[in-house]
Amino acid sequence: MRSLSPTFIFFLLLSGVFTASGQAAPPEKTNISIPGSDQSFEMVFLKGGVLTISEGDRKGEVRLSPFWIGTREVTHDEYRLFQFRVNDTDESGWKEGQFAADAVARPTPPYLDLTYGMGTRGGFPEVNMTQQAALRYCQWLYQKTGIFFRLPTEAEWEFACRAGGDGQVDPIGDVAWYYDNGEERYHVVGQKKPNEWGLYDMLGNVAEWTLDQYKPDYLDAAGPDAENPWIKPEGKHARTVKGGSYDTFAADCNCSARVKSSAKWQARDPQIPKSIWWNVDAPFVGFRLVRPAAQPAPAEVEAFFKEAIKD
Repeated sequence: MRSLSPTFIFFLLLSGVFTASGQAAPPEKTNISIPGSDQSFEMVFLKGGVLTISEGDRKGEVRLSPFWIGTREVTHDEYRLFQFRVNDTDESGWKEGQFAADAVARPTPPYLDLTYGMGTRGGFPEVNMTQQAALRYCQWLYQKTGIFFRLPTEAEWEFACRAGGDGQVDPIGDVAWYYDNGEERYHVVGQKKPNEWGLYDMLGNVAEWTLDQYKPDYLDAAGPDAENPWIKPEGKHARTVKGGSYDTFAADCNCSARVKSSAKWQARDPQIPKSIWWNVDAPFVGFRLVRPAAQPAPAEVEAFFKEAIKD
């Protein structure tokens, strides 16, 4: 893994895989409205800290900076504003008039119902998008709000999932829709109990994209005593997916479990090999947002998306 450049180190904010030192007080909350719509989403502020990473007999420490994270998975109601231009407006949160959301590439129309009848509007999670499409949504949302959002790194995601503890949940059904109670479908977000930091559906419902390239040996990829690591993409496929889904057994529905994304998730897309938007066979994967505590300059945001999105 390459080290982060100085321009990225302060906003590629990360969290840990592993054993987290938590914050005693309940996290601060904020609500973000999407300009020109009736949609908004909630985020909580995590202070960061030092994470102990365990991988077999090995241990390492990860140092991480503060960040905001969405309390819920991105919903279809929110994503459709990006997907369908007719539901978007030119209203934005930019004070300097730099709005350019319509310049961001938008998803091509899917050839079939990618929800397979499990639900769309009314708070259901958005699913079946590629990691690249999830990042394009972040890019569009930046243009709409003037605030930089991205996917969580693998370490950030796990830090948030563990919520200051070891991430063990018993009974799992209190916080997660999984194989035994999920009824073979995803559900409206936020119906189960949140974790200690107020985050819903970190386990189960739908698994979630992270920013990282998948590597079998995370410690080797992150390096010793890593600070805000990001395992950068090497190609279009093989990203780390976390959290488990409605189709995951209880034993694999935990904060540490890792899944490698597969090109097979796109195999039935008739737009292959040019398709960059849809994973036709991954209705169990969605995403949630991270917002860095320190916002980067516009030029740094542009550079980030160029590096992160591998179409």
